[in-house]
Amino acid sequence: MTTVELVRFRVLPEKAEELLAARPDMLRDFEADRSGFINARLVRLPNDEWLDIVEWATPEDYAASREKGPNHPGIARFFAAIDSLVTAEEGALAG
Repeated sequence: MTTVELVRFRVLPEKAEELLAARPDMLRDFEADRSGFINARLVRLPNDEWLDIVEWATPEDYAASREKGPNHPGIARFFAAIDSLVTAEEGALAG
């Protein structure tokens, strides 16, 4: 069953463009380096918060990605634009 990663975070208003500019490189790095990466969608929420919805083939793929952290420049640049983590959850795609 597909594993879904839900990460809610804050980005300072002056870093929002930086976050968006880093996104394509982050996704390319994930596609090249993260086994089981399926898709990611970024949602802009009110009050400088964002939600990243990332799909993984298995829970093991998601766990392995977490272990790697920001190990490529595009991923590191995206993470650097984030001010603070609000929540991080894992679930299974139900439909």
